[in-house]
Amino acid sequence: MRISTKVTITATLTVSALALSGCGSDNSGSSANSASAAGITCASGALTGSGSTAQQNAMAQWIKQYLAACSNANINYGGGGSGQGVQQFTQGTVDWAGSDFPLAQGQEQDSANARCKTGPAINLPMVAGPIVVGYNVPGVNNLNLSAGTQAKIFSGKITNWNDPAIAQENPGVRFPSLAIQTFHRSDGSGTSYNYSSYLANEARADWTYGVDKNWPAPAGQGAKGTQGIAQGVKSTPGGIGYMELSFATQNQIPYAKVGNAAGQFVEATPENTTNFISKAKVVGSGNDVRLQFDYTNTDPNAYPNVLVTYEIVCSAGNTADKLPLLKDFLGYAASAPGQQQLPALGYVSLPADLQQKVQQAVGSLR
Repeated sequence: MRISTKVTITATLTVSALALSGCGSDNSGSSANSASAAGITCASGALTGSGSTAQQNAMAQWIKQYLAACSNANINYGGGGSGQGVQQFTQGTVDWAGSDFPLAQGQEQDSANARCKTGPAINLPMVAGPIVVGYNVPGVNNLNLSAGTQAKIFSGKITNWNDPAIAQENPGVRFPSLAIQTFHRSDGSGTSYNYSSYLANEARADWTYGVDKNWPAPAGQGAKGTQGIAQGVKSTPGGIGYMELSFATQNQIPYAKVGNAAGQFVEATPENTTNFISKAKVVGSGNDVRLQFDYTNTDPNAYPNVLVTYEIVCSAGNTADKLPLLKDFLGYAASAPGQQQLPALGYVSLPADLQQKVQQAVGSLR
């Protein structure tokens, strides 16, 4: 999850941004044309969302763009983490929540449904990106790590960078005799959930700790937020940790190619990440676009270590003063113009067919 200060973007702040960009009120025609091109109808009203910090930069960009075209709207998105967002949604204090994992079946889903009253709460995938394994090994700029080797490293079974298992996967690379220092999230996070899911599926023989938003393995050092992991890895020779791609690039941390189900090493490129997501199966019912990743696929161009953030909303029961703006804003986020803004922010666009499914689900909200 991305850790930053709470994003609060209002129409007032957007007016200032417009003035700086030369798109003030005198260019209302231009704003209207941009809105029309993006499929925005400019509903009025106010919305508040919270949750995943992994998607916070995406939300900030979408809100800025939406309000640049629609000055009668007020949209706020605060981070706080997926768990907090879901809790606030079920309590009815926010209009939608961002979560890096879908609603859990059982009590969590039941509580969300109860908040919605006349229709179930649904999961809409909106923001996607790769989770990378960043490392700090002096003299090593290229690294391959199978899922099994990662599992052994993060569970404390491999403790030195000159271990034969690492050397075997990296022929020709000279590794120093250097202790491995693993870093994981100390707080519950969707990044931990998704990375442990990758290990649980791709390294079943070596990862016996299951899947959890609270890091399940006993080894390693805990760090607050992904930024804490990135700082720990960057400042510690021998360090290794899992993080969203943008944290690795911002901190100039090299990251490994990771193993897939066939033992092939796959690079975390936007194309490879989108390719893997395109193979996911929609397992939700009705307009619930809950995804199930295919970790068994052997495509050498499908990066298997990913994170998808869902927008959690009521399929029915939204109040009349909120519904038009909720549908218009989330519809814009799921549209091609909205999704095309993501790669520049360190994310990837959803595959086109998944964009269509999410747009259809947004259009059905009532």
